Amino acid sequence: MTTSALPPPVGDRPVRRTQNGSSHPATDQLASEVPVALSFNGVSHAVMMATPADLEDFALGFALSEGLIASPAQCYGMELASGPLGCELRLEIASRAFDALKRRRRSLEGRTGCGLCGIESLAALDLQPEPLPAERALPGLGVTDVLQAFEQLSARQPLSALTGACHAAGWALPDGRLLEVAEDVGRHNALDKLIGRLARQGLLDQPGFVIVSSRASYELVRKCARLSLPALAAISAPTTLAVDIARQAGLRLFGFCRENGAVEY
Repeated sequence: MTTSALPPPVGDRPVRRTQNGSSHPATDQLASEVPVALSFNGVSHAVMMATPADLEDFALGFALSEGLIASPAQCYGMELASGPLGCELRLEIASRAFDALKRRRRSLEGRTGCGLCGIESLAALDLQPEPLPAERALPGLGVTDVLQAFEQLSARQPLSALTGACHAAGWALPDGRLLEVAEDVGRHNALDKLIGRLARQGLLDQPGFVIVSSRASYELVRKCARLSLPALAAISAPTTLAVDIARQAGLRLFGFCRENGAVEY
């Protein structure tokens, strides 16, 4: 890995702040959002808008959560470069994974909002997850454990504390202890960063669950199901498609996780 000077994840901008009828100039700290290009074996694949931090985790997590590689071992190396137009991550992956990638013929342009990321046809949508292995299930996971993990989340969100603009994805043990947190302006990116970090630490196969500071979109559920992560808990609501995919996969899905309770779908 070679790393050029990356833009900072937080930048200062002048503002005029008005409060209680009084207005004055000030400086605010804002989350950075830059284009991040991903290429595999020299072939450009996606350009995502992301916060320029933990980009190696992001690239590995994206490759895993999108099914571009089957395991971290299929990523042989990674190079990170930064220039005036943004950042680029060049991944070298196994030939078998690269052959499958070329067959998919997908050209992506990601966003922090919602979309189908340039998928060429409805037939190319991957909305049919395999059932989670029985040994990955967390039948004993309760709402108390989920809420305990969320209670620890805000203290682990330094970028959100500075800017108020970053989502977080966290990994918690079945008893609610929060182990890892990743942040990004995009909720999908935050989850990918978390997945990449867990993969690097060899934790993806260990018991645990994911929490997110956003709604539970179908993309988040599909990413978790693809990696056999047994449960996803969100601070806001899911969509109907997210619930349907979770049920098909056997993934436990919680929404509206607030201090007073949660909803399991």
